[in-house]
Amino acid sequence: DHHCAVKSVTSLLQTDKRNLRVSFWNTDITSTAGYDNIIQHLNDGKRTCKEIEDFMKASTLKRSLDVFKLQTENVSLSHLHLAQTMREEAKKLEDFREKQKEARKKIEQQMDALHKQKAAQYKKTAEAKKTYDQKCRDKEEAEQNMNRNATTSSSKQQEKLYAKTQQAKQTAEEADRIYSQNVSVLGKMREEWLKEHVKACEFFEKLEVERINMLRNVVWTHLNHLSQQCVTSDELYEEVRKSLEQCNIQEDIEHFINLRRTGDKPPARADERETVSIRFRSQFVKIHYIFVYAIYNLSTDRVTVCFKQFIEQLDGLI
Repeated sequence: DHHCAVKSVTSLLQTDKRNLRVSFWNTDITSTAGYDNIIQHLNDGKRTCKEIEDFMKASTLKRSLDVFKLQTENVSLSHLHLAQTMREEAKKLEDFREKQKEARKKIEQQMDALHKQKAAQYKKTAEAKKTYDQKCRDKEEAEQNMNRNATTSSSKQQEKLYAKTQQAKQTAEEADRIYSQNVSVLGKMREEWLKEHVKACEFFEKLEVERINMLRNVVWTHLNHLSQQCVTSDELYEEVRKSLEQCNIQEDIEHFINLRRTGDKPPARADERETVSIRFRSQFVKIHYIFVYAIYNLSTDRVTVCFKQFIEQLDGLI
């Protein structure tokens, strides 16, 4: 049964030299070097990762990871470039906004001053009208009072009523003059305000057109940058995908085997190892005696032939 098992294992080992199961044996039965190499390779955390990094320097997966790292860095650089571009666009938009703010502020200050002047003049005109209305009523009242007392009062009283009526008339005329003057000033101010209001509206409309156009272009450009970034990223990632397509699992496993293999012969049983050792020593002594005999008793040509046979038999024993 043991010989059958050994024969089965030997047959298995001779089928394929590219698998872990046939590449990590050791003829020393006490050695676990091959097994330790596999366990270290699979489970040793950071050390295993470092080992993988070392042995994959020439592997297809390593090349794919290098491409992945390179293209990821390129994507990061493209993102940085996009961020810089966005900052530049934002700066342009900020400068544009500040420029519009200053231009609008100047017009707003002019219009605010006109609005205050117009409101003040309107209030002044309204007060003048109120005064004028009151003086007109005072004049009418003085005239009526003078007419009522024209026949019943003395001449001296009539003179006083007449003087009062004339004073009221003059006061009313002065109030009328002031009111008319304020109305004229308010009219001129209104005309000036209307002109400036039209100019302000036209200017504000121009600013609004510029603002809408600017924002439209900024958003449009930003979307173009984002679209281009997506295209660039996909192109870079495509390089990684192409590299991954070239990744050969079996080739990487063979690379690891070639780098860390310990042997393809499992240890023999202890009794077999002793038998083989005794047989080897016995045969070696016999061949050695024959070779020594040939040296001392045969010609040079025969010695050469015996030496070759000696080497062949040693190879056979080994």
